[in-house]
Amino acid sequence: MTTIDEFFDACLGKWSIERTYHYLGDAEGRVERSHTNYDIRPLTTDRQHKVLADNERPTDAPEPLYGFYLAFDTVSDRGEKVAMDLNILFVPTQIEEGGFLEGDYLRDRAYEEARPMVSHFRYDPERAELRMTTRYTRVVSVDSITLVQPDLRIRQIQNFRRPQFDSLPLRELELVGFGVEKKVS
Repeated sequence: MTTIDEFFDACLGKWSIERTYHYLGDAEGRVERSHTNYDIRPLTTDRQHKVLADNERPTDAPEPLYGFYLAFDTVSDRGEKVAMDLNILFVPTQIEEGGFLEGDYLRDRAYEEARPMVSHFRYDPERAELRMTTRYTRVVSVDSITLVQPDLRIRQIQNFRRPQFDSLPLRELELVGFGVEKKVS
């Protein structure tokens, strides 16, 4: 069992990531590989307040809050480059039996859409897995990070076409991604 505090502490540092994406909605069935460098640092109080304010939340949110400043650069096997930095804040709203923790996953800028974003997270301490679900305009992204060891994470990404109504199940899978993330420092 890994507590959420242990999980988030292990996430800090520099990571080297190899990913493969399968574009299922693409007629060609394109597969893309990429390499990403992550730099994950603790979120300062000023940045916490910025994320809360950007997402129209009171800046005196009750503790505990978990957050990161994340900077990354990615190069795909086709030579495409993407670099971004953002502030991330996890605001727990409920603890379930067995230590499961759920809440809001806030960002000052999201990956798919460059704007503040409120999403949902669920942490499973038995699996040391953080699952984040984001409802973008066009897709719903389900992203999970499993901490295998303090210096090794497994990442899974599933993007579904967003259904017309949020109450409908996610059925049309457009993209599946898998990554191996190794801490380098």
